[in-house]
Amino acid sequence: MFPIRDHNPSGRTPFVTYALVAINVVVFLSYFPSKTDFLLNFFFYDWGLVPARIMAGEGYETFVTSMFLHASWGHLAGNMLFLWIFGDNLEDEMGHLGFLLFYLLAGVAAGLGQMAPDVGSDVPMVGASGAIAGVMGGYLLMFPRAKVDVLFIFVVFFRIFAIRAWIVLGIWLAIQVFSGYVTPADSGGVAYWAHAGGFLAGLVLTLPVWLRRGARGYWRATEGHPPHPETAFPTARSPVPLIRRNR
Repeated sequence: MFPIRDHNPSGRTPFVTYALVAINVVVFLSYFPSKTDFLLNFFFYDWGLVPARIMAGEGYETFVTSMFLHASWGHLAGNMLFLWIFGDNLEDEMGHLGFLLFYLLAGVAAGLGQMAPDVGSDVPMVGASGAIAGVMGGYLLMFPRAKVDVLFIFVVFFRIFAIRAWIVLGIWLAIQVFSGYVTPADSGGVAYWAHAGGFLAGLVLTLPVWLRRGARGYWRATEGHPPHPETAFPTARSPVPLIRRNR
């Protein structure tokens, strides 16, 4: 299952979300095309989050710099898609500066979450996914019944389904926690504990906004959706035809 869009336009222009996407793309283009894998390893060690360096008392700035680095085109595209889907509505509720501070704090919490299982690891962590997981956690708290279109792929067919946010994000969090338990912390690859830590931090950091809006009263007033008319896509109103692969 892969989220591709939600049905919830924001009430005002999400300038910070747009800026974060642009900064991530510009930073990626500034280093990735010009470096070999060998040079990238050194670059990520200097600017990515390395738990062993933090425990040695150095590299604290990498809690922030690591959020704007990505290891591949696919890594960048996937993260920016998730930020694009979930960021605008949360920025609408928090305000521009509030959302920026929230994003950075969630990213720092994600880094701490990845460090916790193995503080001596020398594997650098890069990517915006921890901070974006925080955005997803905040989105879940504010808009649990919002519709998210999910592309479902199974062997020889794919369909798009409109699914409630609490189901999509709940499944996603469960996968991160399970994968974190079964994957060695120093194995590299996906930073599952950063995702889980960022998500939980996003929930906690969004609590003041949710309480200020009326908590459960806000849910009752909005029915768990963003407080704007939702966008109706044709795929949400009628089944998407089955599309088989050519052999």
